[in-house]
Amino acid sequence: MFKQSVIILILVLIAGLRSGFAQEVRKDSGTVTIYQDKLVDELVQKHVILNESGDSQDGYRIQIFSDSGNNSKTKAQTAMAEFLSKHPEMKAYLVFKSPNYKVKAGDFRSKLDAIRCLNQISSEFPNAFIISDLINLPQVEP
Repeated sequence: MFKQSVIILILVLIAGLRSGFAQEVRKDSGTVTIYQDKLVDELVQKHVILNESGDSQDGYRIQIFSDSGNNSKTKAQTAMAEFLSKHPEMKAYLVFKSPNYKVKAGDFRSKLDAIRCLNQISSEFPNAFIISDLINLPQVEP
């Protein structure tokens, strides 16, 4: 009984491995055929377009608020309004990533710039901290 189970298991694994490959190699022509969903190509194209646009890059922001639960959206909007009233020269972003609403501020290319700003606002927002994020680059006029 045990030998039969092992033999059946081995045969099933061999059959699964044989049909589980996503490419086919033809020995006579030396070509490889890859089968993939067309959505993969669309996703790669969108990624290329996003990177070529040059509107964003890796950088730093200061997270001044994060909350989930009842009234978290209202609390986040209030925190964002308070920040913008005290620092109108900076940009602030309200982000929802389930289940949290977050308020992030600034677009800093270096961590040193983010630290300087954090030191300025830490008395007003004592729970603020620096995060790495995709930042928006400033618009350059020709």
